[in-house]
Amino acid sequence: MGADKTLPATVVAVISNKPDAYGLTRAKNAGVDAIYFPKANGEPRRDYDSRLADYVTSRQPDYIVLAGWMRLLTSNFLSHYPNKVINLHPALPGTFPGTHAIERAYAAWQRGEIDHSGVMIHLVPDEGVDNGPVLATEEIFFQSGETLEQFEARVHGVEHRLLVETLKKVISGK
Repeated sequence: MGADKTLPATVVAVISNKPDAYGLTRAKNAGVDAIYFPKANGEPRRDYDSRLADYVTSRQPDYIVLAGWMRLLTSNFLSHYPNKVINLHPALPGTFPGTHAIERAYAAWQRGEIDHSGVMIHLVPDEGVDNGPVLATEEIFFQSGETLEQFEARVHGVEHRLLVETLKKVISGK
């Protein structure tokens, strides 16, 4: 990774199904196309995913990175991009799949069930939830007296670093 923590890549677009997603603001500020791509009322998930795949394909990405994407993608999307969809998840493999992983891990720590959680970067080959082939992980141990907000900030720091490191390896073919 370069001193400026950049990747040898170009972001062709940032897409969100949430109009107020911070990622859209960051993209606009960086001069990157920021696309709000809503699901129409009553639109079946598979139809939305087909429409999304058509749009994403028009942008010709080499990889699709799900960083903050909170919808499960169906095969109508995923089949277009085998081994090209990469997800960031704030938990280790096999633990706390789905939403609110940070909060659920913190609650488990509070109950004395675990002493660490972590971050995982993985491929998304199918409609499974946070269970695709793992590209990278990093453990994060809880600190005595730490609040949920403090733990969450540490998780996000690891996510940002680990995602860049992992994408650099994927892009370079390592």
